[in-house]
Amino acid sequence: MMDLMKMVRARTYMKRNEPFLASWHAYVGYELDLFTVFDRPFTINDVADARGIDEALLDQWVKVGVSVGHLKRAGRDRFRTRNKWKLPRRKGENSSGIILKEMMELHIPALLSYPEIMRGGERNHFDELRHADMVAETSRLLEAAAIGKVAKQLKTMHGGTVLDLGCGEGGYIKMLARRFPNVEFIGVEVSGSVARTAREVTAECRNVTIVNSDLWTFQPEKQPDVILLNNVLHYIGLEKRAELFRQLAGWLPENGLLSIVTPIAGQIDSPPFAHAFNSFFSSFDNLYRLPSEQELKEWGVEAGFEFLGFQTVIKEGSWYMAQFRKEFQEV
Repeated sequence: MMDLMKMVRARTYMKRNEPFLASWHAYVGYELDLFTVFDRPFTINDVADARGIDEALLDQWVKVGVSVGHLKRAGRDRFRTRNKWKLPRRKGENSSGIILKEMMELHIPALLSYPEIMRGGERNHFDELRHADMVAETSRLLEAAAIGKVAKQLKTMHGGTVLDLGCGEGGYIKMLARRFPNVEFIGVEVSGSVARTAREVTAECRNVTIVNSDLWTFQPEKQPDVILLNNVLHYIGLEKRAELFRQLAGWLPENGLLSIVTPIAGQIDSPPFAHAFNSFFSSFDNLYRLPSEQELKEWGVEAGFEFLGFQTVIKEGSWYMAQFRKEFQEV
């Protein structure tokens, strides 16, 4: 009976992990641009020769693809992509595949390191040179879900300045700059390579300036009316976050707006991904756990802000927008 129960448990874990195979298959297809190759029917041998990749491994990838529904047989030992609309686009096309890439190359390896870390081993270290461009591209996709909410707050502006701290590759600030041509946008990005990309992306926007600077050494030359802080808090140590709020409050005029997009630490009944995401950050020595709703409110109020509320950006990942307005300071 005991052996039977062990087998039942083992089979249960295997069944629960079947969806991972589809994610893994989509990641490999995105990384090697195989779904585009198989837009037309080809044999495994033809694709392996043309791309210079291992034929035996490609054969296994194709078999998995057929079983999970990403590929289909096309006769004469040929295969082609199936349901392409469900699959990530090729690289460079604002593809959802970048989410898979970050998950497979960064998130899952970090989570698998938990046993060693929990035994007292060293935490992971986020390699900015290796991962900064990938994370910036991921952030751009996530910010697209929030841009309508930010634009709603800016629609009454007929001038003035918006400061975007941690602007990433600049796609977000470019969209806002196009909607509000009379508003000046200043993007600040700590990574040199990402800042260069942001300058290229926003080159046609005369109302955008990109600055390569660390958050703590940057000083705005003119007072911003709005400050955007998107997907940055997990790079800031817990002991520095209240200080950051005070710094941003000092830059803003009375009634100035602070808008923060961040995942929020899950409650006990939050979706599993919210807890897993916080677990990922906690496994690094230079990334930090997510803020709670209460902490965000407290940091803002202590810095002299009125808390305006939360808006949902991506519920499944516990991503929210928190907005604050600088209160009138009596002299």
